[in-house]
Amino acid sequence: MDKRLVRKQVREALAAISPEEKMQKSTMLALALLVHPAVRSAGVVALFSPLPDEPQIGEIIELLSRERTVLLPRVEGDVMRFYPFSPSAMSKGSYGISEPMCGEPFPHDEIDVIIVPGVAFTANGARMGRGKGFYDKYMSQEGFKAHKIGVCYSGQVVQSLPCERHDVYMDEVIYK
Repeated sequence: MDKRLVRKQVREALAAISPEEKMQKSTMLALALLVHPAVRSAGVVALFSPLPDEPQIGEIIELLSRERTVLLPRVEGDVMRFYPFSPSAMSKGSYGISEPMCGEPFPHDEIDVIIVPGVAFTANGARMGRGKGFYDKYMSQEGFKAHKIGVCYSGQVVQSLPCERHDVYMDEVIYK
């Protein structure tokens, strides 16, 4: 299957979901993450600041940060790094995404769980991102051992994806 075709099918599936239903699904996804055993037992959780077409799980960032270290990505040129979340140090980054703007990059080999967005996933963990490879490069670093959880709307789960050697599979995919 061609990546352009997958992106088109996913866009159509997402367009068929009302904003109210997306918010309801986002809330269910956030709750599923909050009670997930890997997240509950993690000391360090890497999340993402959602784009408008991604599950809106931002409400759990501050909640989780009360009990553990929460990291968010920052894109620096062609590299993505994760930084500790600080509500007072967030700003719009290069892709219009809210990013942490202070502190030092967190060591990638000390992350327990990473929650990953994507354009499409398969039930067995294959993931297709937006095409820049930021997450694949990050999760491919030597010593990276975090439990990888993909999150998406059910319309983003497809039968198969064109995968390449460098693509990193999720350990599991949660969708609503």
